[in-house]
Amino acid sequence: MKISFRGEELILDRERALYLPKEKLLAISDLHLGKAAHFRKAGLAIPNEVSTNDLKRLSLLLQHYQPEMLLINGDMFHSDHNSEIDEFIDWRKQFSSIEFLLVKGNHDRQNEDIYAASKITIKDPTYQTQSFCFIHDAFKCDSPLYSIGGHIHPGVRIYNKAKQSIKLPCFYFGNDYAILPAFSTFTGLQLVKPKENDSIYAVTPSKIVEI
Repeated sequence: MKISFRGEELILDRERALYLPKEKLLAISDLHLGKAAHFRKAGLAIPNEVSTNDLKRLSLLLQHYQPEMLLINGDMFHSDHNSEIDEFIDWRKQFSSIEFLLVKGNHDRQNEDIYAASKITIKDPTYQTQSFCFIHDAFKCDSPLYSIGGHIHPGVRIYNKAKQSIKLPCFYFGNDYAILPAFSTFTGLQLVKPKENDSIYAVTPSKIVEI
């Protein structure tokens, strides 16, 4: 879905990504690589396909938009070094022409050699474009730019005529800041409560729907 916001065209993708054509920048948040392996270490039978499928989705986005930059707006890695992080380092090699940027989140505590091996440029605490300030877990940047955050894995509850409901991830655009949905499918949702004039865009399996 294309929207016009703060004088720029933005593309909200149903794969839980934001594309800024003017900047040739693809932005995602809360990738949480290594989370499934982290739980397997604790004895929980979480399939490895969780991480594999997320990287497949990201590959398709990079191939579709052909961005110059991929911005991960925090929580790229979920835990200490494990096999899924090694898989990411190997996967990264096929996109060597794209600059990877990471705004550090609360889970991003890897050793510097891991980020170096992944060829990721660290931006801490924010990354700023001409119009927007990306920050992970605070919704106000120390600048006059409009803030775009992540961290809370925003969701919205939708009801049908039979009063049945479903929770869906969403993009939230408020007066002062926006919140990106979690890119990883292995996350929970925190329901957002929109105020008057806020915009909510629900992510369904087939398209983005404005609520």
